[in-house]
Amino acid sequence: MTDDELARLIVERALLEGDFILRSGRRSSWYLDKYRFETEPELLGALGARLAETISACEPDAVRIAGPALGAVALAASASMASGLPFIIVRGETKEYGTANRLEGPFEAGELVCLVEDVVTSGGALAEAVSALREAGLVVRTAVCVVDREEGGSDALARLGVRLRALFRAGELLEMRKSAAQQHG
Repeated sequence: MTDDELARLIVERALLEGDFILRSGRRSSWYLDKYRFETEPELLGALGARLAETISACEPDAVRIAGPALGAVALAASASMASGLPFIIVRGETKEYGTANRLEGPFEAGELVCLVEDVVTSGGALAEAVSALREAGLVVRTAVCVVDREEGGSDALARLGVRLRALFRAGELLEMRKSAAQQHG
């Protein structure tokens, strides 16, 4: 599947129009429903392959992938399978039972990890994940997301010393949707 075909499938299946409140608290007339692309094997497999390629290209020394729960777990698993790199899950908060871990999956302090994420808006969720990973002694320099909404997330991460790489930018997807609507309208 080409990048263009993958983008079109994301637009067709996951780009919703309406009145939405985002995690950041902002209102938006459009929303990318990540579960519509993370729960479809065809899309998830293609995204995992693209994420693995991007990790290999922009963070070739990474020994592990990290994905924030819940949204990026399927993506991290798919990228892990495509790349052969193990992954860890970053919980939103330390669990109160069992092992009481914030990070799930084995790792060694000092390891270089690459974060993966579904959709980045303000970068708040990824900033929290970066903090949790660094507190555990892991090195984080790069995050790769499926879609950058282009609403400040990249700058917020840059302030933490983390580069954001996006498979797709919101502007590209919105333009693709507009073109498709004009062709069918």
